[in-house]
Amino acid sequence: MTITDMRVRTVLLPLEAPLRHSTGVHPARFIRTILEIFTDEGIVGLGEVGGGDQRGALLKLKPRLIGESPYALERIKQKTLRQIYYLSNPRLYAAIELACLDIQAKAANLPLCDLIGGKLHDSVPFSAYLFYRYEEGGKGGETTPEQMVRWTRELVARYGFKSAKLKCGVLPPDHDVDVIKALRAEFGPRFGLRLDPNGYWSRGTAIHVAHALEECRLEYLEDPTWGLEGMARVKERTSLPLATNMCVTNFEHVAAGIAMNSVDIILSDIYYWEGVRGVKTLSTLCDCFRWGLSMHSGSELGVTMAAMIHTCATLPNLSYDADAHYHHLLDDIIEGGLMQPEEGRYKVPTGPGLGVTLDEDRMGRYTELFEKEGDYYARFHEDTRNADWFPINPGW
Repeated sequence: MTITDMRVRTVLLPLEAPLRHSTGVHPARFIRTILEIFTDEGIVGLGEVGGGDQRGALLKLKPRLIGESPYALERIKQKTLRQIYYLSNPRLYAAIELACLDIQAKAANLPLCDLIGGKLHDSVPFSAYLFYRYEEGGKGGETTPEQMVRWTRELVARYGFKSAKLKCGVLPPDHDVDVIKALRAEFGPRFGLRLDPNGYWSRGTAIHVAHALEECRLEYLEDPTWGLEGMARVKERTSLPLATNMCVTNFEHVAAGIAMNSVDIILSDIYYWEGVRGVKTLSTLCDCFRWGLSMHSGSELGVTMAAMIHTCATLPNLSYDADAHYHHLLDDIIEGGLMQPEEGRYKVPTGPGLGVTLDEDRMGRYTELFEKEGDYYARFHEDTRNADWFPINPGW
């Protein structure tokens, strides 16, 4: 079997409301580029990547793929991930690898999970992802602890989530402490809680918040300050586990992270860690060094969400519910629309391959919407409701 062609389309999907974070506002829409790889046997593999419009970047790699076997992933990796030493993009390679794995699994008439070790569970638990949201169309507007509790209660009732992560760094840290304490009081000691300011706080603030929240028994405090060295200093001063998807994000960081004792939990990511197979390798490393393991979310649509579910189902040491922005979406580009969890768990698609198929009507609609709205990544940090704002640490 050989690769004969590639098609790439960029889509824009609406969200319920704009998501605020420490470096700006995510507009009420996600942009993803959908990849299809065609073979001479008529099997088509699906991939997906974020980061704005990636059509041009993927098409530049097309000549390196044509004529290759979708089974020759080590060759493809060398040709597309590190084609020259100063240009390495694991995100693009991950999308290509995913499409090739989808082809392989479809050819074998197996679900993708069976190709990468076999599933250990029929479903995978995910966490509610909480943001301070701007109000739009009657949705969002959560700022106070009471509002955040009410919204979380709605998500738990709708989807059955057993844990929640608060994206913070937008409002003063003591406000975030109040929100977490309100959530703990509402949902009790067995409900998993996490807090993530995306490395925005100073070490002093991170230590202050950690001490204030130790009684809440967080599952973890995620990237409370910047860098391996900063995380190590905070880790020395708190009993809360520290997680990261910012300071240990590729294999080159692992040795330093171990040597400096900077973190306790790694949030894996198909796009950071060189694809599905890279996440499997990371799982083994985490087992060796007794790091906890979960999975990071990067505003995925159904193709990536299916890949995350398949991958997580095969990980014997997935210690925490995975993250997903997925419940913020109003629709998806796959047949049947949005996948729905039961009791906070998404079932592993039964295949073959990823077990999802593109809905061409939806693809057409959301490709057209992208062409109309354009690529916002060049102005990703903009807060259109506060025109003079830009990312600057206010002393936290």
